Amino acid sequence: MIFAVNTTKTLQLRIKDKHARVLSSMAREVNQVFNFCNETSARAIRERHQWLSGYDLQKLTAGFSQCDGIAIGSGTVQVVCAEYATRRKQFKRSRLHWRVSNPKSSKYSLGWIPFKGGHARYKAGQIHFAGQHFSLWDSYGLADYELRAGSFNEDSRGRWYFNVAVQVPAKPSAGTAAVGIDLGLKDCATTSTGQKLEGHWYRTHEHKLATAQRARKKWRVKALHAQIRNQRKDALHQFSSALVKEHAAIFVGDVASAQLVKTKMAKSTLDAGWAMFKTMLEYKCHQAGVVFEVVNEAYSTQTCSCCGAIPASSPKGRAGLRIREWACSECATVHDRDVNAARNILAAGHRRLAAGIPVL
Repeated sequence: MIFAVNTTKTLQLRIKDKHARVLSSMAREVNQVFNFCNETSARAIRERHQWLSGYDLQKLTAGFSQCDGIAIGSGTVQVVCAEYATRRKQFKRSRLHWRVSNPKSSKYSLGWIPFKGGHARYKAGQIHFAGQHFSLWDSYGLADYELRAGSFNEDSRGRWYFNVAVQVPAKPSAGTAAVGIDLGLKDCATTSTGQKLEGHWYRTHEHKLATAQRARKKWRVKALHAQIRNQRKDALHQFSSALVKEHAAIFVGDVASAQLVKTKMAKSTLDAGWAMFKTMLEYKCHQAGVVFEVVNEAYSTQTCSCCGAIPASSPKGRAGLRIREWACSECATVHDRDVNAARNILAAGHRRLAAGIPVL
């Protein structure tokens, strides 16, 4: 007997702009709950040395949704309390930053309205939530899904989106080969088969962005940033989906962007979107049953992928960053710098699978 395997996926759909005022009002109520939790928790820690849990905060905010003029329900209030306790523990702080509701403030917090599963329903092309009906552009066919937990979110341009988790049937990958991926700055990603994903999304629009900033056109700046973000996300989605569809095992080098953002290459490092790319690969591989591993890429650029030697002719150090092609002085093989590194990452991934995980 064959059992269908389902996986969780988050869908994002845009809410029509006519509902922005109602959603902004709800977001202000969410901010009130969050800031109340922030102040109450900080006072309990300061005065009684007591760290209030999410459950404790939920008891203190019980009844808020029944107050006059409050639109959000008790489920949203409970989610906000639990989220606050989670973030306070994550950042190990007794008090978090306040959520600012004034859109004219430089510290304005983008709108966020979470909800539990079953509290948002789809009917006749609209989302029914908290007594309101929100029209949206349904590009996924929400009638075919059972809506679970999610949230309404605002972007920097004041546009609202409906984000919801749904169960979808998993589609196993038909690929049988393995591939190694080298992450870089000249090319965002290079595979061991020679495929390359060119980045430079920010660099392409840098001149237009600088012009808009000098002219103090804030809305133009926000639009350009949104365009850059969308182009980056679309390119990474297409490239990662194609890799997962065509392969059974994917290995990526463990390049650390946290170190490079402290250097002069920070702008190019952030433009490449390595963390986003690895996150996409990881969850897509999990959904498709593809092996995904992050392996040590030390000396992958300097090592010849054919003979395994580290010849004197290989690029080394900061001075070797300009060298894009080189010939091995041991076996005379000519290498593309990034493809050679990707092949070494692939070999390291095979060794990782062969060695397995040691018994503790």
